[in-house]
Amino acid sequence: MTVVEHVYFFAKLKGVPNYKLVDVCEKTIRDMNLNDHRTKAAGTLSGGNKRKLSVANAIVGDPPIILLDEPSAGMDPEARRFMWSVVAKISSQAKKGGKKSSVILTTHSMEEAEALSTKMGIMVRGGIFKCLGSS
Repeated sequence: MTVVEHVYFFAKLKGVPNYKLVDVCEKTIRDMNLNDHRTKAAGTLSGGNKRKLSVANAIVGDPPIILLDEPSAGMDPEARRFMWSVVAKISSQAKKGGKKSSVILTTHSMEEAEALSTKMGIMVRGGIFKCLGSS
């Protein structure tokens, strides 16, 4: 499937109405800076663009909760900053009705956690929270 097909597929799964489908998907592709790759097969994308596509699939349709697993892992510094700006915008941008999306992300990077989080939890051995609160 191409980048466009992925985004449209996830938008339909999330219940985006047909009359909004084109606008929502095109905005998501633009916001994630994937326009140059829209007709490429997802499997042929670079690692960073695959991550962008995964985030695009997660955010399409403005869900109330977005789960991201290491969204900027393995990216070069410029791409990492771009991804951070996208994640920060998602969580701070008010939607219709005044609601925002809550973003829950996992990361091994304290720099990423500090840059993006208002609250964080540190887990040990995959399940025991040792800390919970602000950085």
